[in-house]
Amino acid sequence: MIGILNIDKPAGITSFQLVALVKRLSGERRVGHAGTLDPIATGVLPICLGQATRVIEFLAETTKTYRAEITLGIATNTYDTSGQIIQRGDPSTINRNRLESELTSFYGLIWQTPPMYSAVKYQGKPLYKLARAGITVERQSRLAHVYSLKLITWQSPVAIIEVVCGKGTYIRSIAHDLGQALGCGATLQNLTRLRYGPFDIRDALSLSQLEDAFRYDYWPDLIHPPDSVLTHWAAVIIGNDAREDMRMGRSLVLDDKDEIPATEHLLAGSVSGKRCRAYTLDGHFIGVLRFNPVSRRWQPEKVLL
Repeated sequence: MIGILNIDKPAGITSFQLVALVKRLSGERRVGHAGTLDPIATGVLPICLGQATRVIEFLAETTKTYRAEITLGIATNTYDTSGQIIQRGDPSTINRNRLESELTSFYGLIWQTPPMYSAVKYQGKPLYKLARAGITVERQSRLAHVYSLKLITWQSPVAIIEVVCGKGTYIRSIAHDLGQALGCGATLQNLTRLRYGPFDIRDALSLSQLEDAFRYDYWPDLIHPPDSVLTHWAAVIIGNDAREDMRMGRSLVLDDKDEIPATEHLLAGSVSGKRCRAYTLDGHFIGVLRFNPVSRRWQPEKVLL
């Protein structure tokens, strides 16, 4: 069993609980998710099965799209409604122009301080465990990339924004920091992930659909191949000898000068980038190759054989 399920996570359960459910339904031991969603959050959560778990790190490099509902006038210790209120303010003087003006500071490359209630580790321990014990520690700010940020609706005291961002971006922190910038406090009310890489919420499976798919054994029709998250890379088709080299971890020569016989490979686009997808002659995806600029050869990075 190998592939990726695009699941619409409901509110009230953790990402880990959803992984446990897929394990139970599928009988597959190797199951993992890409990109944790908080229990209150909903939306796209890709679940990888079998050797597809090996592409999770590449999926994490893709962009995510969120729709966030932010309530002005209160701030909490978790930056969302699951926490305790630590600040109250008056948002009545905030208008759309000022809100949009403050939101521009969260666009592009921004510095974020991870919330205490997060999975980021401090001296080997997740911050949220320290927070639950009443311990607050200094956190190091991190760069996050926000590619797009739009104010969708504003009806005081609630703003709905849509954010396209890269990995490691905390939407909760945007909500909290926005409230501090406005001087009235703010907290994340609701969050939905609309898209993660190639996976869209319009195609995501509800829990009932997921359970039915395994109950009536039509799950293979709903699973996405692991290379579906790598289609922005060039592809190479390799022959049997090169396939064996790849299986054994030996590096390969792949370039447009045909340094290996033309029957051994066929380039789809340029392989001048850092990585490419590798396929057998019958079109079976077998892994990822990474270019070594020193040796000018391609080293197997992930092999799915």
